[in-house]
Amino acid sequence: MILVTGATGFVGKKLMDCMENVVAAPSLREASVDDLKRILDKNDIDTIIHTAAVSDIPTCAANPEVSYRANVVLPVNLVKAAEGRKLICFSSDQVYSDCKEEGPYTEAMVNPGNLYAEQKLEMENRVLDIDSNAVMLRAEWMYDYIAPKPNFYLNMIHADGEVSIGFQQYRGVTYLQEVVENMEQVCNLPGGAYNFGSETNQSMQELTGEFLAFLGKDLPLKDLGERHNLWMDCSKAKAGGVVFSDTLEGLKRCAKDQKIV
Repeated sequence: MILVTGATGFVGKKLMDCMENVVAAPSLREASVDDLKRILDKNDIDTIIHTAAVSDIPTCAANPEVSYRANVVLPVNLVKAAEGRKLICFSSDQVYSDCKEEGPYTEAMVNPGNLYAEQKLEMENRVLDIDSNAVMLRAEWMYDYIAPKPNFYLNMIHADGEVSIGFQQYRGVTYLQEVVENMEQVCNLPGGAYNFGSETNQSMQELTGEFLAFLGKDLPLKDLGERHNLWMDCSKAKAGGVVFSDTLEGLKRCAKDQKIV
């Protein structure tokens, strides 16, 4: 049985809707290690997928103690309670947010540039120090055609005028359905940190222009100026059987699944 934390969130809800043998964790905001052990034992859990987080960067900066509890203390308590169970934690591509290299970034090239990224990297290191078999997924910006807040895909679907992007930025964005489809392979990965999502060799200008054309839209693009790359090399996860469409093909697949093309 699989325990999913953050089961009402964007990623967690999708996992609950699409995976079998899953149990939603209750609110764990104040849960102790002993509380977590009781939850795991009661539900006969053998795998934990931890998606719960305070992921909004300004919110983390404004509420550092609350975000630290959610982003660091909770997953550390989870790994202490896991006692040999497989733990999979969603981390973030933000751990590359202040890298000086252009990319694409391998797992060793971290340099967090904001508090959220610092907390995620601390979480990775502390969890792996306790259990080297835990898996850290450095997830990209994800999208779906049903989502509680704007994302790249929905921005393009609803665009009817000038589209603003960083022309020279490189970053992957990932279809949430493909995240779900890869979770079985993720559960079999050896412990460690993995770049997780769709790869790309296109700038955001190229990517946006091609996807808008695919949607039948001829819209002007505005350059927002320099934007830091969040451009990952996902070959480590790919070698473990975790395979995504490239970014453009994932976007096209999502539009076809939504039946708008």
